[in-house]
Amino acid sequence: MVSTDRILAFAAMSLLVIVIPGPSVLFVIGRALAHGRRTAVATALGNVVGSYVLVVAVALGIGALVARSAELFVAVKLAGAAYLIYLGIQAFRHRHAMKAADLSAPVGAARGDLRTVLDGVLVGVTNPKGIVFFAAVLPQFVDHAAGRLPAQMLLLGLVPISIGLVTDTLWGLTASAARSWFARSDRRLSLIGGTGGFALIGLGVTVAATGRAD
Repeated sequence: MVSTDRILAFAAMSLLVIVIPGPSVLFVIGRALAHGRRTAVATALGNVVGSYVLVVAVALGIGALVARSAELFVAVKLAGAAYLIYLGIQAFRHRHAMKAADLSAPVGAARGDLRTVLDGVLVGVTNPKGIVFFAAVLPQFVDHAAGRLPAQMLLLGLVPISIGLVTDTLWGLTASAARSWFARSDRRLSLIGGTGGFALIGLGVTVAATGRAD
């Protein structure tokens, strides 16, 4: 349905965009620093799920509408920015609750993991970089002569999603490895938790302040 040439060309374009850290990558790093490897991996998974929601929206024609409407675009962007700031404040507030001994504690309840994934989904689906990329770039790689355009977009959308899952996870694991070193001391762990919180707050402010070109 989609030629190999088109898939490879879209993969190359996607890689160029993904390797430049954006809100999703910085969000994963911030969560990894604040909460560790498990949260980082769950956040990365949620991010790519949220990104694929954007693919579905574009395939159905909704994504292009958001990209063209300044009001809708700003509303979506500000919603994502506000949530990032909220998560950053929460991470900073609870920084003293993290202890070095907690790293060897039993795994938390599944509900905690689900909430973490949903956090990533929300950030991924409100990512201005993702909205612009999928709305403006994805449709250019479909073959109009072959028909079934929504199906082609859904298939092509799996390419950047797969790349993003790998790169976001690597970013998160790298950041959580640095956190593990800090975790040898409760004081240092509290410091890195606060740093992760500040990073999320700064990211939220940056996302809110950036223009349509982001």
